[in-house]
Amino acid sequence: MNQRTATVSRKTGETDITITINLDGSGKTDIHTGIGFFDHMLNSFARHGFFDLQVTARGDLEVDCHHTIEDTAIVLGEALRQAVGTKEGICRFGSMILPMDEALVLSAVDLSGRAFLVFDYDFRVPSVGGFDTEMVHEFFYALSSHVGMNLHIKVLEGKNAHHIIEAIFKATARALDAA
Repeated sequence: MNQRTATVSRKTGETDITITINLDGSGKTDIHTGIGFFDHMLNSFARHGFFDLQVTARGDLEVDCHHTIEDTAIVLGEALRQAVGTKEGICRFGSMILPMDEALVLSAVDLSGRAFLVFDYDFRVPSVGGFDTEMVHEFFYALSSHVGMNLHIKVLEGKNAHHIIEAIFKATARALDAA
C-alpha cells in the first residue's frame, strides 16, 4: 500500500498554516503553533494516533488563540481527508475509551464522508495554559467538518481540565487510527 500522506496550506488575514501528515507514520512530530498547550495536544494526538505530523502555524495570537486553533483544525481536517483518499482498505469506524488520571473519555469516529459532532462536556475553567477551553469544541467541530467524519466525544469522568482535554485528543487519535 502506498503511504497515505498529505500537505495542506491555508493563508487568511488572521493565520498562515501548513500541515503535513503521514497516516502510516510512527508518531514523529514537528509542531509550532505559538500556543504551548496546543502544541502539547497536537503532539499527543500524533503520538497516540501513530501519525507523523508537521504543523507550522502563525496566527494573530495578540488577539487571542481562536483563529490559530480553529484554522489549524480546518487544515488538519483537510490533510486527514486527503491522506485517507478513496478510503480503500480502511475500517471506517473506530472508538476508544481512554483513561488519563481521574479523567475518562470516549471518542468514536465514522469516516463516512458526512460531518457531525456530538461533544458532551462543559468545562468548569476558562483556560488551560493560554488555551481557551471553549476552543476544544471548536477544534473538533472544525476537524470533523473538514475530514467529513462523524465524531462523538463524551467525558465520562474528570475534574482536571488539562487531563480531560489531553484524554480527548488522545482518545480521538486512537479512534482515528482504528478507523
